[in-house]
Amino acid sequence: MSIDLSQFFEVFFEESLEGLDAMEAELLNLEPGNEDMETINTIFRAAHSIKGGSGTFGFTSVSDFTHVLETLLDQIRDGQRALTSEHVNLLLKSVDCLRGMLAALQAEQEPDLAEADEIRKRFEVILGLSEDTDSDNPEISEALSENTYQIDFKPHPHLFKTGNEPLYMISELAELGELETQVFYDAIPDIDSLIAEECFLAWRFFLTTSKSESAISEIFEWVEDDADIDIVLCGGLFETEAAEDEGMMNPAPSATVSNIESPAAETNTSTSTPTTPNPTVAKKAEPKKSSESSATSIRVGIDKVDSLINMVGELVITQAMLSQIGEQDITESTITALQEGLAQLAHNTRDLQENVMRIRMLPISFVFSRFPRLVRDTSQKLNKQVELKLLGEQTELDKTVMEKISDPMVHLVRNSLDHGLETPEQRVAAGKGPVGTVTLNAFHQGGNIVIEIMDDGQGLNTEKIRSKAIANGLIQETDELSPDEINELIFMPGFSTADEVSDISGRGVGMDVVRRNIQALNGSVEVSSAPGVGSTFTIRLPLTLAILDGQLVKVAQHTYIIPLISIVESLQIDISKVSRVGKDLDVLRLRDEYIPILRLYDIFNHDGAIEELDKTLLVVVESDNHKVGLLVDDLLAQQQVVIKSLEANYQKVDGISGATILGDGRVSLIIDISGLIKLSGLKRPGSQDLIVEQKAVGAA
Repeated sequence: MSIDLSQFFEVFFEESLEGLDAMEAELLNLEPGNEDMETINTIFRAAHSIKGGSGTFGFTSVSDFTHVLETLLDQIRDGQRALTSEHVNLLLKSVDCLRGMLAALQAEQEPDLAEADEIRKRFEVILGLSEDTDSDNPEISEALSENTYQIDFKPHPHLFKTGNEPLYMISELAELGELETQVFYDAIPDIDSLIAEECFLAWRFFLTTSKSESAISEIFEWVEDDADIDIVLCGGLFETEAAEDEGMMNPAPSATVSNIESPAAETNTSTSTPTTPNPTVAKKAEPKKSSESSATSIRVGIDKVDSLINMVGELVITQAMLSQIGEQDITESTITALQEGLAQLAHNTRDLQENVMRIRMLPISFVFSRFPRLVRDTSQKLNKQVELKLLGEQTELDKTVMEKISDPMVHLVRNSLDHGLETPEQRVAAGKGPVGTVTLNAFHQGGNIVIEIMDDGQGLNTEKIRSKAIANGLIQETDELSPDEINELIFMPGFSTADEVSDISGRGVGMDVVRRNIQALNGSVEVSSAPGVGSTFTIRLPLTLAILDGQLVKVAQHTYIIPLISIVESLQIDISKVSRVGKDLDVLRLRDEYIPILRLYDIFNHDGAIEELDKTLLVVVESDNHKVGLLVDDLLAQQQVVIKSLEANYQKVDGISGATILGDGRVSLIIDISGLIKLSGLKRPGSQDLIVEQKAVGAA
């Protein structure tokens, strides 16, 4: 009976990618000349596991590439070769290459092997396996020196039941060098006594290889407790045939096998080339049609699962209680019991909702873990010395939010490295230490998560930003803006202060995309800066995208939901503080600000709404550091709502971010504050906000 190995592919990909993350993290901790052997061993084990798994599932391109990487690591950990910075850089490139290969295989596509072949050639030069390598090099001669090992391998009968396959191990042995194999089958019982699930075979190998004994032992590490294994160093290929281990087996009924073909041919006694079956990716497959690159699974702590099971148990008890009440006659006492049961049901439902949402919550360390490598590589390109500090790594947020915030954070960190931090010479001249600092910090604040990207660099050049903004027509020379308002101009489309275009930043795209992507998550981003001290970018995000805390408002006969995170305050309008600006825009003077008033009934074309300002309510909301007032007929309840995608179920609607179903079954639309401002005409894409101009007019 053949087993469909494709059912295990997804687990292999997830574990391999986790292994690559571990390799990268440990490589960044290596210091050539002062390396920790345990760190080297951790990197080797991760590479070895990826190699073994890829070989098992037939992903030969990955196993072949990982083999040469593993060889270098094996020599380093055995003390045959000293670790250098060149080795670390090449191993880090290998991690990136393997990620790309695994991503292609996961999408059922053939990986592009051009980069892998180039990296492999560099490994071969280091290992002395390239034809262009100088054979007089003593390090190469050491790599090419070979020994012959006799390996006796006698599995215990229950080996197959552990899920291990001897022929895979033999295939791995064959990759280490020249292999001669003897198979012993004298322990096989008569057909009447044969148990198909047990192993009765044993092997003796003679392996001529330049690898160390530990590399051989690694192949059998998974079956150490399920087999008798003996590895002996020999002088020549068959020198120890006469000195057989008496405890091994009787070698008389044996077959000499030059190589092993595949596990499917277990009863064969002679085959040719060692290959591993590839049940699914034997030919180039059609790519999966998917617009999402995010992971399809998530690992959940057992404590969260236990809590969820307990809550389901509470729900079952409550349901049983309500069912019992339903079978009784309706009396005053049963009504009281029913009310108590419903209250208990509501309590259990809220707890269950919170526990279910916790399942999707992951520590932000999953995002932070990619930045040590980014900072290392970028600082090397820029010839800068940078220390990265990570704070609040265990702060949790929704997996969906985490996946979408990663790219904006990458751009902000690159921006801090390129524009914010000075070179060591500039820092010393400014009275600072030569090593700059970039700090990533995350913490909870209310119902949101706050992420800060801080640097101790030169800060934003406010005058340069203002000059560029005037030159680009974003503001007028007569506009009076505060330093904070000028700094916010870096988020305008196409804005850049870079004098030269580089592959890191300065192409005039990015910061506006950062803000747009964060706003798409119902979040916000702000910047604060001080010359010579540094800059801080602050991102505020909801903990989850699935549930929203909202304020229900009434407009005519319709109910809308305004996200609570956007609401500054609600008030009754003092008509004496309202002024008309332009043709049809009213603004309210609220303390030291002028708030534009947006009539929702007018924007959404509703009839029957209250139009008199002094008889309505104004909900002051904020988006992009700009405040506007939304005119509504009445304020209703505040409640958590489950967000449903309007675009996926209907189509995109300007000014609306989604919809939800209320308790009475009605559909209510959720207002997108930023989109509503654009829809009203207060903000022109690519130009300075009219809101700023109105504030200036009001102040004058």
